[in-house]
Amino acid sequence: MSAQDRLTDALYGLGWSTVKKLPEPVAVRLGHTIADLAWKQRGKGVRRMESNYARVVPGASPERLAELSRAGMRSYLRYWMESFRLPAWSKERVKAGFDPKDVHHLTEGLAAGKGVILALPHLANWDLAGAWVTTQLGIPFTTVAERLKPETLYDRFVAYREGLGMEVLPHSGGTAFGTLARRLRDGGLVCLVADRDLSASGVEVDFFGDTARMPAGPALLAQQTGALLLPVTLWYDDTPVMRGRVHPPVEVPESGTRAEKTSVMTQALADAFATGIADHPEDWHMLQRLWLADLDPEKGRP
Repeated sequence: MSAQDRLTDALYGLGWSTVKKLPEPVAVRLGHTIADLAWKQRGKGVRRMESNYARVVPGASPERLAELSRAGMRSYLRYWMESFRLPAWSKERVKAGFDPKDVHHLTEGLAAGKGVILALPHLANWDLAGAWVTTQLGIPFTTVAERLKPETLYDRFVAYREGLGMEVLPHSGGTAFGTLARRLRDGGLVCLVADRDLSASGVEVDFFGDTARMPAGPALLAQQTGALLLPVTLWYDDTPVMRGRVHPPVEVPESGTRAEKTSVMTQALADAFATGIADHPEDWHMLQRLWLADLDPEKGRP
């Protein structure tokens, strides 16, 4: 393991071991301080965040984009402060920390014996939403995690999410899709973050007026298993409670090839994500390139 990898792993370990012990107001202030320092340095992530916000809020002035990126960094650090503290939260604190609308789409789908796929963008704190599902609703679910480097850091994230009641599968290796399909056929719940895919199998969608790629997995799983596909959007307000909405199901088209159906369904997901992101752009934690024109202006490919 390189020195950089050891440092990265140590910093995350420090976060989980130390931040969770802080009183909540202290953790909030610490998050604001770190966010503001990072924003003032205007590193690559902050500049990319502003570039992404410029697509979400067309016509925004440089001053407005700067305001959004500062709020975005504070939202991003709120996610991290909450995530470091979640393992120490009581069940009551988890239950009180999230207030979603239209959860009946999820509960009714599961009660009908269908599997359910929840697909989310990188909005607010998807880990808190997952912890709420396992704690408040008492529903276990399966998700996937990208293999991070160093391996010890990936192990930390897996242990963290498993500690919140999730079954975590590695994204790489080729076996995740089959396991997810089995869970869904058994009437289970699968949750996937699904607003960015740079692989060759990503589906091209229109997203805020330009082309981006999003993963085909949610739509393919719904077609193959008959599970409900439900978009979910999340946001913060000025309270300690995160808000959210479960959107109506994305239907499988009655006609067309599998690729055509997947394209239509993934576009419907993108449209639902865009609604939530447009309403709360500062809570969209996208610090990387997303649109094909940004990935490679010449070829439109990563």
